[in-house]
Amino acid sequence: MKKQLNTTIIYVLSIVGLLCCCFGGLGFLLSGPAFLIANNKVKNATENPDDYDGNLNAMNTAKIVALVSLIINVLYFIYVVYLIFSGGFDESLEKWQEIMAEIEKNS
Repeated sequence: MKKQLNTTIIYVLSIVGLLCCCFGGLGFLLSGPAFLIANNKVKNATENPDDYDGNLNAMNTAKIVALVSLIINVLYFIYVVYLIFSGGFDESLEKWQEIMAEIEKNS
C-alpha cells in the first residue's frame, strides 16, 4: 500500500502560523513543524518514489509556503525580542496609548 502525499495539513499549519505572526511572531511554532513535515515527506518521496502516491510538485509547493511562513515569523519574532530588550517597546506602547486616547476624544 502506497503512502499518500497529503498537503492539506502542511497548508493549514502554514496559513494559521502566518496568521499567528501578529502575536509576536509566535506562528513559528506552527509553521516550523509544517516545514519539517513537508521536508521529510519530500525527502522520503524522492528517495523512494514507488512507495508514495500523490503529486510531489504540490508537496514542494506546500514546503515553500511553510518556509516563507516560517521565515516571516522568525524575523518578526526577532524584531519583537529586539524591541522588548532595547526599550523600544515602551515607546511603542506610549504611542499606541496616545493614538487610542485621540480616537476616544474624537468619537
